[in-house]
Amino acid sequence: MGWLSAGDGYEVALVEGKVAARATSGRAAGRQLKSLPRGLRDHPEVDRLRRFAEWLDRHAAACVAQVDSWMVSSLPVPTGLLARVWPDEAWQSALRDLAVVGDDPDEVGFLRGATDSGELRVVNLDGETVRLSPRTVTLPHPVLLPDLEELREFAAELGIVQGVEQIHRATWRRPGDLEAKATEVREFAGGTFRSRFALAARASSLGHRVSGGCATTRVRDGGTLVEASVWIGEPYWDGEVTTGGLTWQDREGRALPLREVGAVAWSEGMRMAAALYAGREIEEGKDA
Repeated sequence: MGWLSAGDGYEVALVEGKVAARATSGRAAGRQLKSLPRGLRDHPEVDRLRRFAEWLDRHAAACVAQVDSWMVSSLPVPTGLLARVWPDEAWQSALRDLAVVGDDPDEVGFLRGATDSGELRVVNLDGETVRLSPRTVTLPHPVLLPDLEELREFAAELGIVQGVEQIHRATWRRPGDLEAKATEVREFAGGTFRSRFALAARASSLGHRVSGGCATTRVRDGGTLVEASVWIGEPYWDGEVTTGGLTWQDREGRALPLREVGAVAWSEGMRMAAALYAGREIEEGKDA
């Protein structure tokens, strides 16, 4: 975006997401000012740019949320769609360097670009940039990626920084020795918070839904919608609370035996429970 006239002697523009001004006359002509002059703070052009910056922030957050949803659910995404949104900087920032899989499930690469014709530019695990044109690609959840640790090492060598947490997302794998009738995980139960409000606020800040007495996260795992939930206390309780157990339910609300919980749903549920537990009150002192 270029500089816009804003009254006598000044121009304004968005610079790194903030409204900046520069003088158009005098010794400082053409030089960006350190702060907005008082007389410009309520100028219509400045207000318009502020509102536009707020919209850009919301748009960027929406792009990240959508790409995160594609990744967590490992949904197939049309390559034509990626090509159409790629010129948008917000979409590009969310998508760049994500691990993608095309027609061959064993061929993983990092997304570097998309052409108008629907081709994707991908850096493969040999370090070569190749072009792919499958009808759809998936942005796999990391728990589904083979040789994840090797992939992380390769990403570090390439200096990859992802706008959506994928490669370095915390993952948990379901144990193989679960009891047949077990429906609850207690590994992250018992975390103490000074109030139910504080625990609910932490859940919301982490992007989880608070419904009734639970923090929840929904995952589409293998085509099935599953909801993981952690008990966080009665909604209007005013005293100290502790985190409860972690459970999973199907779309009809049936509690799933742990052995039936899919890999992605298990990992995302454990990720939520661990993140909630990490914010607990920790006693200090030699007897803590």
